[in-house]
Amino acid sequence: MESDALFSLGEPAGSRSAPDGPAGVDGFTAVADDSPLPVRMRPASLDELIGQDHLLAPGAPLRQLVSGGAPMSVILWGPPGSGKTTIAHLVAGATDRRFVAMSALSAGVKDVRAVIETARRQRRSGGAQTVLFIDEVHRFSKTQQDSLLAAVEDRTVTLLAATTENPYFSVISPLLSRCVLLTLQPLDDEAVRGLLRRAVADKRGLDAALTLTTEAEDHLVRLASGDVRKALTALEAAAASATALGTGRIDLTTAEQAVDVAAVRYDRDGDAHYDVVSAFIKSMRGSDVDAAVHWLARMLVAGEDARFIARRLVIFASEDVGMADPGALSVATAAAHAVEYVGLPEAQLNLAQAVIHLATAPKSNSATTAIGAAIADVRAGRGGSVPRGLRDAHYAGARGLGHGTGYRYPHDDQRGVVTQQYVPDDLVGTDYYQPSPHGAERAVASRLPVLRRIVRGLPAPAARPDTPAVESPVTAQTASALAGESGRPATGTGATGTMQDSGTDAAGEGQQ
Repeated sequence: MESDALFSLGEPAGSRSAPDGPAGVDGFTAVADDSPLPVRMRPASLDELIGQDHLLAPGAPLRQLVSGGAPMSVILWGPPGSGKTTIAHLVAGATDRRFVAMSALSAGVKDVRAVIETARRQRRSGGAQTVLFIDEVHRFSKTQQDSLLAAVEDRTVTLLAATTENPYFSVISPLLSRCVLLTLQPLDDEAVRGLLRRAVADKRGLDAALTLTTEAEDHLVRLASGDVRKALTALEAAAASATALGTGRIDLTTAEQAVDVAAVRYDRDGDAHYDVVSAFIKSMRGSDVDAAVHWLARMLVAGEDARFIARRLVIFASEDVGMADPGALSVATAAAHAVEYVGLPEAQLNLAQAVIHLATAPKSNSATTAIGAAIADVRAGRGGSVPRGLRDAHYAGARGLGHGTGYRYPHDDQRGVVTQQYVPDDLVGTDYYQPSPHGAERAVASRLPVLRRIVRGLPAPAARPDTPAVESPVTAQTASALAGESGRPATGTGATGTMQDSGTDAAGEGQQ
């Protein structure tokens, strides 16, 4: 059973404190001469642990955990290869506490309860305290996590849990509140480099039988992306290739031939998924097209569902580009259709085109803020009944109810706009849409004040004597023209047919 860190776990230990045979001690697989390099190179003491300096200060929770100075339950949260299971191994070997290790991938409630019951019996008889290590604890269901609560609460067991996913999402709140959360950081390049050099020289590793060139070392560090297990696995593969070639030197060519795919820190079901998607959206919003394309590639290489990416693009087109480039929605929708119609890998071209278009497009969130403000008003109870003139007049008896009375048909005015109340009484004068001065929305921003002034029947602002008259963007009429100054009556004959307030003809239905 493979762990997510530097070595393997044995089968679920159940109630055993020290399994016999090849499983080794404390539920961990015994280290053998032919064990993988990451297993052989696991730190033998806390002082060998690299990359978690923020947790290694004197008196820090991690040191107390390893030394047994405080029986606290701990959740270790960090990316693969950051040393979570290594810390568990150090805890297992540092004190006289009974240590039981299991993985949530294969253990169930029955296994957990067996450990707890044994721990309870030993505690009553004055035996050693039990430390229960659960790897991949986020794989436990809510019911399985619930089974731990009472034992952790009364310290029947000291829980040590490891997870690669954000525990605030994957661990139930009652369990999280009973534990100290320690966050492990990804190893930086220098830490990975130091571990590679240690593995080359240490007798547990290559024992200086091979040399590693600077170029090959840089390559392995880059491919690891902070995952020390990935780095050591790649080193072992390169060493095997060099040995097969009969050379005592691992050069760049050998390293590239051994491993050519970098570690992609991404989990479609984990918090890294949300982090990458967040960076993707924010890069497009910030108009950094190169960063946006990088995050797109990151998701594609990691195997993200292309339909998910396409859906995010469609949302983004309206949320962040909007009216500044109305065509962006068509581009995003077309890319989404291409994903369904063409599929990967070819559809990555369509996605890239859409991402580049959206990232370089002018930006406006006016549609987002407009609908948000309108929804807030509706939820707050603002907005009365539909104005009488706007009510449906296409059924028998509507005239008697006064529906449609006073409605003015905009196409009967040569400007296409008339003075008329379209909102409920308590929303008169409310402005939800605030256009930006970006891209295509610039024209809307100049036209909107005129439209609102005509619709609301407001007087035109007085022109300064030294300012030439400005024609309305609506028509060739001046911006000071008000609805009704040159408009036709509401019940008249327009280009589309006869308008009657309570008409029921086909044309009227489209006009109401």
